[in-house]
Amino acid sequence: MPRFLREFFNRNGTMMGSVMLGLVLFWTIGLIILPQLSMLDFSFRPNLPPPEIGGPKDVYTLENYKYLVYGPEGGSQDYNAVDLKVFFRTLVAAVFVTIFNLIICYPIAYYLGQTKGNHIRIFALMLIIPYWINEILRAFALRIIFGESGVLNTLLVGTGIFDTPFDFIRNDIALYAGLGYAYILLMIFPIYNVIESLDHNQIEAARDLGAPWWRIHKRVVIPYAKPGISSGCTMVFMLSAGALAAPQILGGPSSLWFTQLIYQQFNDNSDWPQGAAYAIVLLVTCIMLVLAVMRLFKVNMGDIGK
Repeated sequence: MPRFLREFFNRNGTMMGSVMLGLVLFWTIGLIILPQLSMLDFSFRPNLPPPEIGGPKDVYTLENYKYLVYGPEGGSQDYNAVDLKVFFRTLVAAVFVTIFNLIICYPIAYYLGQTKGNHIRIFALMLIIPYWINEILRAFALRIIFGESGVLNTLLVGTGIFDTPFDFIRNDIALYAGLGYAYILLMIFPIYNVIESLDHNQIEAARDLGAPWWRIHKRVVIPYAKPGISSGCTMVFMLSAGALAAPQILGGPSSLWFTQLIYQQFNDNSDWPQGAAYAIVLLVTCIMLVLAVMRLFKVNMGDIGK
């Protein structure tokens, strides 16, 4: 038995360790790896009627991936401009949402981690309580708030800032705000967990040496909090790129999300191989982008798991 397994069972006991290890393996293999392998297999198969599945026509092909790039055969365009545009716009929007969340959540996480007192617990509880409500219900609530006759437009028009209601939904403001709000805790708490362990004396020493606040964060806090920042950004980016409920509810007519195309292929067109190919492309691209950014900022995979 490997040493780390012996230490794991010695620390947790044979029975409890076996249960914990079994649950982790079931979660990882049964609910993540095997479904993704099934999706990968689907993506290389043609879309056939059920009686022909497994027959001589059911052979591996790259047509589903070619469709994303070139579109249907005999089409009027050389490339599948619509789907490719939606794909790249989804990735860019996910990056924007991630940066927006980091800017908003870093000061909150720093305040939670470096401030003492019972009011911090109340503040943290106030952040958590809204997430007791289902994500779809929260998205509908935001749609009401950002609607033309919603609370925000009523306030802006009533105070004279706008003469007429502003269409937050058509301009995608509601969508980006909804995505940012949906995953705010996934950015705050990884950063908070790291900053909480930072020795406050290091910050005080930097202040005593005359360092301004921005230099303290640049040289002391942010390098120390890099594992939490990496973990939070990874989760927010991956979930934003793969979101479906928020784009469906809060998106405007011109804000089609790539996951909506995947949904259409699976449910509206009943083309599971094409939907699987789109899903695999999105998954692999997101993973490659995350790994590239990690390499750029010299973040190890172990830092995300801290």
